[in-house]
Amino acid sequence: MVKHRHLLPTIAAAAVLLAATVGGALNGGLPATAEAATNGTLAATAGCGKVPTLTNGTRTITSSGQNRSYILRIPDGYDRNRQYRLVVGFHWLNGSAQNVSSAGYYGLLPLSNNSTIFVAPQGIDAGWANTNGRDLTLFDDITRQVENDLCVDTSQRFVLGWSYGGAMSYAVACARPTVVRAVAVLSGAQLSGCNGGTQPVPYFGIHGTHDSVLNISLGRSLRDTFVRNNGCTAQSPREPGLNTFTHITTTYSGCRSGYPVQWAAFDGDHTPSPVDGSGSPNDSRTWTSGEIWRFFSQFQSTTPPTTPPPTTAPPTTPPPTTAPPTTPPPTSGPGDCTATYKAVNNWPGGFQGEVTVANTSSRTSAGWTVGLSLGSGQAISSVWNGVNTGTTGNVTIRNAAYNGALAANGSTTFGFTATGNGTPPPGNITCAIS
Repeated sequence: MVKHRHLLPTIAAAAVLLAATVGGALNGGLPATAEAATNGTLAATAGCGKVPTLTNGTRTITSSGQNRSYILRIPDGYDRNRQYRLVVGFHWLNGSAQNVSSAGYYGLLPLSNNSTIFVAPQGIDAGWANTNGRDLTLFDDITRQVENDLCVDTSQRFVLGWSYGGAMSYAVACARPTVVRAVAVLSGAQLSGCNGGTQPVPYFGIHGTHDSVLNISLGRSLRDTFVRNNGCTAQSPREPGLNTFTHITTTYSGCRSGYPVQWAAFDGDHTPSPVDGSGSPNDSRTWTSGEIWRFFSQFQSTTPPTTPPPTTAPPTTPPPTTAPPTTPPPTSGPGDCTATYKAVNNWPGGFQGEVTVANTSSRTSAGWTVGLSLGSGQAISSVWNGVNTGTTGNVTIRNAAYNGALAANGSTTFGFTATGNGTPPPGNITCAIS
């Protein structure tokens, strides 16, 4: 990482500038923007299989009518048929994309073993005011450009940043919960807005107990948003005492499967590079990089293998048959299940929808199945919280492994993105439980 000790004389000025940006970011509405793709999709990005045209270094892009830039780092020995993890690192106030790149993307690059594509966007005025959602749109546009040219595992997108970069990472988590798999926020606060902020996202917050720029209470507030969203058991994690020069990492209990929350408080000031046993930040000795990488690495890809599994010859002796059960399993009947469609977003050439599946029977379901009909020119491109059969015409979506059991009067949702016009909406919606 780049050394941050030279930034300490500017901390007071940074605090003033950060405070000045809060009102603009929080009061300005964020426009509806097309999400690049979704967490959990089984579809490869358009760049898979292509000979890439993007190369390492500074790339330019037009976003919201402005010329913007980012630094791209492609793994050594890039394989166009391999789906890579994508990590986006946002810089701090008065920092730069070059600082993030030079620092090894918060120390994750040397840990990645060429498994990850890294991106460091450049903020306007070296910050992330996110005025009218412009920086969120930049995130969408960069992600789209990278994924149209390179092969990315769309269930393995991660975002992180320190200070103002942490604030922007939080804004992405709020607004793009189905795009990013997890976020890490170092010494952050709500400075870049939070459009949405009601859906679960795996979250790792890191903050100094005596942060003189962004008080730790601000970091706790961000954390608690996702403690609630992720269904975790509320608690007050232990935090180290003054002059102990240590950190305490807490993993919350009770969180929804696949949506953990971690909180690491350290005895220190406003820095991304705290060191246990020392009051002096040090990029090469900090524990933050390793803990963030472990947090991100726990999430496994949901993409199918590129090579089919080996086939096994049928047995020469047929297996013994089993008599059918005397009592048939319960089947769904009229009134046992309802499925309600809601349009979430529309953009030129695509739309996003959400379906709420409700168990209206008096028993707990073992699974559910929803059928729907897409109109001419409409095709599903990605699905989350469900598994689809078919992408055009009559499509069937079944429960994922973790949301098939619905208690009586219980419900769940699944979402999808599709190409084509969102009008007319999907029709002939049916629902059944088993």
